[in-house]
Amino acid sequence: MEGLKDKVVVFAGAGGIATATATFLGAGGAKIVVSDIVEESAEFTAQAARDAGGEAIAMAADISNEDQVKAQIELAVKTYGRIDGLFNVAANIHPDEVAKDTNVIDIDLDAWQRTLDVNLTGYLFTLKHALPHMIAGGGGSVVNTISNAVYAGMADKVAYSVTKAGVAALTRHVARRYGKDKIRANSLSPGLVLTEATKLNLPEDYREMILQSTPSWRNGEPADLGAAAAFLLSDLSAFVTGQVFNIDGGTTMRP
Repeated sequence: MEGLKDKVVVFAGAGGIATATATFLGAGGAKIVVSDIVEESAEFTAQAARDAGGEAIAMAADISNEDQVKAQIELAVKTYGRIDGLFNVAANIHPDEVAKDTNVIDIDLDAWQRTLDVNLTGYLFTLKHALPHMIAGGGGSVVNTISNAVYAGMADKVAYSVTKAGVAALTRHVARRYGKDKIRANSLSPGLVLTEATKLNLPEDYREMILQSTPSWRNGEPADLGAAAAFLLSDLSAFVTGQVFNIDGGTTMRP
């Protein structure tokens, strides 16, 4: 993909979508600094970028810990001298945590708070510490990951849905407030994407039910999201900001 050569992109979160994105960015000659609460996952994503021809470093960090987020941003600047892009893809989706995310009457408040801390406040932290460097370097692109759960009106997963809706508003705020500083911000909204985490959380019969409700002939793959994220992080999308990209096989058809 064009428009990525030598760009420095910070990843908050690893996993299937991050690894697919890292592959596209590495092939385009980008340099990435990826963190995850599980260091092995961060390294796996970083290696995907290296294998594709890019440069990458990995570290362990909890996106809900501001000091650790700041340390990642400082590592990126110290290593590569600048930050051109920010890809927020971390989420509180461990199966044990997902099981606690029920409804407004029954949800465990510690589970609610943990999801807020990771899915929403964590994104605020990365933006708070990355944006000044991006602005100082002449601008850049932010891609925040939300979810079709924002629109679905789900009967459960209330914390996940609410935080992802909050990220959509946060994205629009950044696009509006910092556009004149040459900062672009867009949201990537996946439908059902068959990452390893998804396979752990969703039984096969549920995945088939989702597929039957979409116009597409298949469920999503991580590369579908990776290609879209890479486009938004590249110069090819220079006139695109404040938008939500629904990568969902047509599940959500919005103007």
